[in-house]
Amino acid sequence: MCGMQIAMTNAVSAGTVHYPAGDGADIEAYLAVPQDEAPRGGIVLIHHLPGYDEATREYARTFAVHGYNAVVPNLYSREGGPGVSYEDAAAAVRADGGVSDERLIADVGTAAEYLRALPSSNGKVGVIGHCSGGRQALLAACGLELQAAVDNYGAFVMVDSPESTGLRATSLEGRLGELSCPLLGNFGADDGYPSPEETARLEAALDKLGKTYDFKTYEGAGHAFFNVNRVSYRPEAAMDAWERIFEFYGEHLS
Repeated sequence: MCGMQIAMTNAVSAGTVHYPAGDGADIEAYLAVPQDEAPRGGIVLIHHLPGYDEATREYARTFAVHGYNAVVPNLYSREGGPGVSYEDAAAAVRADGGVSDERLIADVGTAAEYLRALPSSNGKVGVIGHCSGGRQALLAACGLELQAAVDNYGAFVMVDSPESTGLRATSLEGRLGELSCPLLGNFGADDGYPSPEETARLEAALDKLGKTYDFKTYEGAGHAFFNVNRVSYRPEAAMDAWERIFEFYGEHLS
């Protein structure tokens, strides 16, 4: 509700854009920006495994309301296109085990370049994701030069994904030394993927590497506690995490 009240007093523009990927593919994306031209940071939002959904586009509008340029690249653009629904494109990607790490890094890099090229960009870009997108946000921050990264309950960071999940996600432990920016993490104590034990292992690894991070685990919250359309939604945890995110980006993207 707070976001809706703010939105009524702040003018933003939002809609679909297209730009070329490094491999020449046409990337569909959702861009949300404040209407004034004051210099500001940009945020790349990584959608979760089910695909390029309305919830992630709503997050982009929320960030625009709070003064950031925000873009959601459709990571399944290559599988999509005219006549192909977002759901069918997502199903094709899931059947193939998900987007490869190399393709993810390249596509987030292109999205970051797109944001930096906007007239109102101050040159700083952050990344954020939930669930599979949380892991990919951390991955992107290890493969690209970014200014801030937010991992919301991203699993398979310190362990490989089980075969039963159908995913081909491998541990990122060997990449953590390449983390290019401060990392914010929001997790649920009742989550199984990632479990509190996996989060603790990630903290220990980051400590050993001397990386800057700020993690918080919410009691009584499980996976997808941000998602207002699921029974897993925990409003107190979600609102506190939002405040942490805005404060974090305010410090590193301004």
